[in-house]
Amino acid sequence: MPHSTPEPPAGAVTRFLLWPLARRTRPTRGGGAAPAAPALTPETRAETALWRLRTTVRDTPGSLAAVCAALAGARVDIVTLQTHPLAEGTVDEFLLRAPGGAAGPELARLVEGAGGTDTWLERADAHDLVDTPAQVLALATRTALDPAELPLALRQLFGRCTVTAAPAAPGEEPVEALEPTMMQLRDPSGGTLTVRRAHPPFTPTEFARARALVELDARLGVRTPAAGRARPLASGDELTVRRAGPEDHAAALAMHARCSPATLARRYHGPVQDADRYLGHLLTPRFGQSLAVETASGRLVALGHLLWDGEENEVALLVEDGWQRRGIGSALLRGLVELAAEAGRSSVYAVTRAANPGVAGVMRELGLPLDYQVEDGTLVVTAALPASPAHLPWSTLRRPAGG
Repeated sequence: MPHSTPEPPAGAVTRFLLWPLARRTRPTRGGGAAPAAPALTPETRAETALWRLRTTVRDTPGSLAAVCAALAGARVDIVTLQTHPLAEGTVDEFLLRAPGGAAGPELARLVEGAGGTDTWLERADAHDLVDTPAQVLALATRTALDPAELPLALRQLFGRCTVTAAPAAPGEEPVEALEPTMMQLRDPSGGTLTVRRAHPPFTPTEFARARALVELDARLGVRTPAAGRARPLASGDELTVRRAGPEDHAAALAMHARCSPATLARRYHGPVQDADRYLGHLLTPRFGQSLAVETASGRLVALGHLLWDGEENEVALLVEDGWQRRGIGSALLRGLVELAAEAGRSSVYAVTRAANPGVAGVMRELGLPLDYQVEDGTLVVTAALPASPAHLPWSTLRRPAGG
């Protein structure tokens, strides 16, 4: 069960636990002689399964052709093929459509019998039917539009991995490095981004792709996404909702000073005196996305945060005491949910004390399917999101007649 725990102040390491959905099976390492082609019955001809396979072949004419011929002999269709050149040899990555009766270990042994080495295999599904150049361009576009997308783009690129963001130590220059299960990159916002994956090993080609995304982020510098433009809040007050970032740190501190200890305690679930120390992390685009509500004079009266928590996404709200019970929290939450849906996330969750019904009430107002979990006095409310922001209940209500 997730718990809302703000990250430590500056100097701490932040981890993005980015695991794919549990649709994967355990990867298989190859070994042994190649078996005969799997026997096909009428049933297995009609049923097929997708597999991702990587293998290393010698950099000599005919090496790749031998692997392809072995797969063809087993009635295995090569859907896509990528090559990752090495100093010696080439890593070839296949998306395969195999007869339903073909087992993973059989496919791995078949490839290694045809000359492949260090073979790695896992089940795939329709999510893997993507064109890699198109995927990289889409991720580059998302990164260009919003600096908060960089860790998510790296996750989309490399699948099952963890991404760690750590600030640079005083007097130390961040160092880039590539190892089989780890790559280090210079974080454009300062410090180091470290990507770790147990398998398959990273290749120089993947390292180059990651560096290209990071370089794009660095060249574009500080920027506010288009969604950051202010929009009026649907209430009788002259308020606007806009994207927030590090430039709002001073105004957020001032808002903290106007909030009661009880309000800060409900938001941060910890010692009130530590609340100010979390703002630097919460307003950093690398760790999520934030929204602010401000008055016509520019005074911040509420903050909302969408924090990336692996495959899950936490939403958290803080509304200044004098502005509570005016619908501000509901408007902020809807905005955060829209951001999550636009990022392709499938759910968001909020954490509160079981004795505090306020957050649960705001979540219910979303009109989305909810799941409730209680543990040790902590309530976690999770909202399932539709596949598109256009399918959110309030988006549907705003849609013009006939649209």
